[in-house]
Amino acid sequence: MAGPSLIGIDVGTTALKAILIDVRGTRLDAFTRPYPISRPAPGMAEQDPADWMDAVLAALTQFAERHDLSGLAGIGICSQVNTHVFVDDAGAALRPAIVWQDTRAAADAAGLDAQVTPEQKLEWFGGPMPIDASHALSRMAHVRRTAPEVYTRTRHVLLPKDFVVQQLTGAVGSDPISAVGLVNGAGYIGPLLDLVPGAAERLPPLFGFSHVAGRVKPGLPCAGVPVVVGAMDAWGGMFGVGVVRDGDAMYQSGTSEIPGVISSQVVPTPGVILFPPYEGLVMHAAPTQTGGAALGWLSTVLGKSPAELSELAGSIGASDAVPLFLPHLQGERAPLWDSVSRGVFARLDPRAGPAEMARSVMEGVAFSVCWAFEALEKSAGQSIGVAHIGGGGARSDAWCQIRADALGMTLKRAAAPETAAIGAAILAGLGSGTMSSLTEAADQLVQFDRTFEPDLARAGYYGDKFGKYRELYAALKAFNASH
Repeated sequence: MAGPSLIGIDVGTTALKAILIDVRGTRLDAFTRPYPISRPAPGMAEQDPADWMDAVLAALTQFAERHDLSGLAGIGICSQVNTHVFVDDAGAALRPAIVWQDTRAAADAAGLDAQVTPEQKLEWFGGPMPIDASHALSRMAHVRRTAPEVYTRTRHVLLPKDFVVQQLTGAVGSDPISAVGLVNGAGYIGPLLDLVPGAAERLPPLFGFSHVAGRVKPGLPCAGVPVVVGAMDAWGGMFGVGVVRDGDAMYQSGTSEIPGVISSQVVPTPGVILFPPYEGLVMHAAPTQTGGAALGWLSTVLGKSPAELSELAGSIGASDAVPLFLPHLQGERAPLWDSVSRGVFARLDPRAGPAEMARSVMEGVAFSVCWAFEALEKSAGQSIGVAHIGGGGARSDAWCQIRADALGMTLKRAAAPETAAIGAAILAGLGSGTMSSLTEAADQLVQFDRTFEPDLARAGYYGDKFGKYRELYAALKAFNASH
């Protein structure tokens, strides 16, 4: 008889990652499968929900074939959020999922945002959070306006994790944290939902992260195993890097960068997403639009892998031969919330080869997070000196050092790259009763492999360049807005 084990699944933006661990945190198996993002027109980003399910079932099948899962206690699922699936009564997707990067609903978002007063935002969201193109209501308003036949047939608008849970168990539900910008406390904000006719009845019921939604249906791999509701990737990754106490800070690096801090202090700050309290935890987050995606783009342009680019960037030092890069390839989220801004290299000269370009992209992404952490420190009412970093984009030592130097912050790196999947497994442990508390589970399952200290000798270089980064964005704002 096998000992207790847990499965964590992360339905990411570019790939599904799954892990099988025991209750000591020992990694027993892992699975990764990439899937595409379709970009049929400028500003559009879509995925086929069937790709997510194919990957989930392949992961569960691999684990079941390679291991004795008689002791499997539970399955947890985290996912990208502000990616929306419109499903019918039978749970079938009615159209491709609209990915969080998609900005087609910007006009609908602006119309909704104009109807909400600053006082209402303070009451509902705890601060001046915008209703942007990725907001669920913006997406629903857009589909209702442009594809009314689809909206009429829509029974639920689900996040990727909720779609997967429904496909595995038949149960429909979500959690109040993943319902970004829709809830106040544990429930939906009625007056807000009323802005889009039919929105309220199309949203799923809400439960806690570790609530057992149902059990895997007969005929599927791992049939009968409990599946918990799960969390958004930011919270799953937060738990997966061991950030579970007031004052802890995180830096998750994947397709985008997600810095955040847990703080019971709240100073309403423009640009920051303030999540409602969850079991005593209040998270302030500032997700950017582009992180690893920017390096992936450069990888395609130069014909070199991200690993090769990381090695090149690490082979040179900080210098004026490195151009300044604005990583707004598809606009920017926190703290700017500017969907029309676009990327640019500035101050190019003949010294800029592949190594300089790679380092420029890494520095530009780091500067976007500098701006985000600046807003987070105001929102949380505290100075941040240490952050736990994790995710695929954190595997590069060179990039982690650039980030630490640019931020002037110590970065403590989680050993497992699949941090959101680790967090999902933690929630499965809580839901199944295998783990008694969140702090116990995080302390037991999260391990670290390296700490990056900021090089104070480079503080002047990065401080000056960050100032130029902000000037560059301001200088291009009117130009970008006119296109």
